[in-house]
Amino acid sequence: MTVFTIKDVRKSFMNGEVEEEVLKGVNLSLQEGEITALVGASGSGKSTLLTIAAGLQPASAGQILFEGEDIVTLNQEQIRNIRANAFGFVFQSSHLVPFLSVEEQLLLMLDVAETKLNKQEKQNEIEKILKTVELEHRKDVYPASLSGGEKQRVAIARAIIHQPRILFADEPTANLDSKRSEDVMKLIRTLTKTRGVATLIVTHDEEMLAYVDHVIHIKDGLIS
Repeated sequence: MTVFTIKDVRKSFMNGEVEEEVLKGVNLSLQEGEITALVGASGSGKSTLLTIAAGLQPASAGQILFEGEDIVTLNQEQIRNIRANAFGFVFQSSHLVPFLSVEEQLLLMLDVAETKLNKQEKQNEIEKILKTVELEHRKDVYPASLSGGEKQRVAIARAIIHQPRILFADEPTANLDSKRSEDVMKLIRTLTKTRGVATLIVTHDEEMLAYVDHVIHIKDGLIS
């Protein structure tokens, strides 16, 4: 089922007195329980497209439909609410809060997302997701004591624990070696399938495409 659609999205920036069009009418859709990979060279517009889709910056034109609603027409408070409750984010760096333990990172996400879970239900969700990412034995550990792969697994757990409909991942394996990259992609695929998430991942690593359902190439602001 299609849960997210981008229609004729354009993005322009001013470079001095010259207007540069970075996205030139992009169309794509995301399906429930499937991973779509966006692939392109540096400067092709892929990260710009992901941040626009995620509501992190506005499009110059076009529609972004989440479950039939055009989020382009929403105010900032409404967009923040969707980001907090319906979207999950994973980036190149884990961006973990240094003074929070693994368990506390996940609890914070549940609180930010304003889930209607009581204290025990939140604890149950944390234990379940930590078991899925194989980090239940590290729940009391702080980020400084985690490996790069462990940090990224915590970041993925944090992005998915509030049951988002869409997962956005921007080069999630860029800072990892090949073995840890495979582990992260397997985890993203497992969570996408078991939780019915629609995942959009930006990557330059061709080896990671073995784990996705759809590959979209972008070049000079156009999808080919």
